[in-house]
Amino acid sequence: MRRTVFNEDHEAFRETLRAFIEAEVVPVYDEWFAAGQAPRDFYYKLGELGIFGINVPEEFGGAGLDTHKFEAVLYEETARAGVNFGGSGVHVLLALPYIKMLASDEQKKRFLPKFVSGEEMWALAMTEPGTGSDVAGMKTTAKLSEDGTHYVLNGAKTFITGGVHADRVIVCARTSAPSEDDRRFGISLFAVDTKAEGYSIGRKLDKLGLRTSDTAELAFVDVKVPVEDLLGEEGKGFYYLGHNLASERWGIAFGAYAQAAAAVRFAQQYVTDRTVFGKPVAHFQNTKFELAACQAEVDAAQAVADRALEALDAGELTPAEAASAKLFCTEVAHRVIDRCLQLHGGYGYMNEYPIARLYADNRVNRIYGGTSEIMKSIIAKSMGL
Repeated sequence: MRRTVFNEDHEAFRETLRAFIEAEVVPVYDEWFAAGQAPRDFYYKLGELGIFGINVPEEFGGAGLDTHKFEAVLYEETARAGVNFGGSGVHVLLALPYIKMLASDEQKKRFLPKFVSGEEMWALAMTEPGTGSDVAGMKTTAKLSEDGTHYVLNGAKTFITGGVHADRVIVCARTSAPSEDDRRFGISLFAVDTKAEGYSIGRKLDKLGLRTSDTAELAFVDVKVPVEDLLGEEGKGFYYLGHNLASERWGIAFGAYAQAAAAVRFAQQYVTDRTVFGKPVAHFQNTKFELAACQAEVDAAQAVADRALEALDAGELTPAEAASAKLFCTEVAHRVIDRCLQLHGGYGYMNEYPIARLYADNRVNRIYGGTSEIMKSIIAKSMGL
């Protein structure tokens, strides 16, 4: 079926990105994998390439576009090469929408030029030890000082992707206690400078997958946050968080589809080259049937991901639709990648093969951004159940 979601500009970007990955990432990716993170200077290269500025207004050094289609190309190309760009996805997909939506003109002038260049990398700190998906249960506090010049931040966050290299972190904290009838009340967002006194990075977490993205624990002990670094209005943080969930979940859905497509590519190449009993593995009927079934699932996932992308760009993607896309695409990717690993036999279990890394990287898709169970609850509620 003819695909219509991308135009000539997107395909030109794809060619540039593919060449960049082959030259700058593939030769050193094993080193990143062993180190457990991409090097900090890599993000300057992404800034020079223009990756960070696509959706940033021109007055702040960006391209001024309003589309997620270039992000979609990036998902496809990194998956195709069996690599990822470390914590940079959080920088663009999670942090940027909050800056664009909430930052004042003065804040945008301070934040966005450095955001575009990669001089300041951003992360989002929402999850806390013991709360998981229960954002309203957060304990981190930010109390306004008596002279009204700053907030005093205390608490801890965990599972913060990009947390090691981040220069600014959007921290969710309680500026007031929850009300009796609304646990979500009283949460605010702050653009916290990671060089502030009392801000510390705990463990760089040892993850099953996504080994090249730095994920950390963060701690705040009497961190002074200038009132000028409050994002949006005090107490409306939970509403702001919900506003951007659709785009976050689309990103996970599209990334999962791209991983599934890459898995089929890896498996097809492997079974064509690998010989057993004097014949290529691709010669056997079981291999053909398995790959055919996987390709059919990838085709369906691509259609769902593309449709969600078009709806997102049009401003029409609802929370329930985003949840449905995430649930479907991540479950498809789980099945497809597992079957493609099986076709590799024992070699599929070796990290030197991209299918093994892809298997581990993919597993978190059904957890972060809201678990599959949360997605089902959202969909069921939209059905009136």
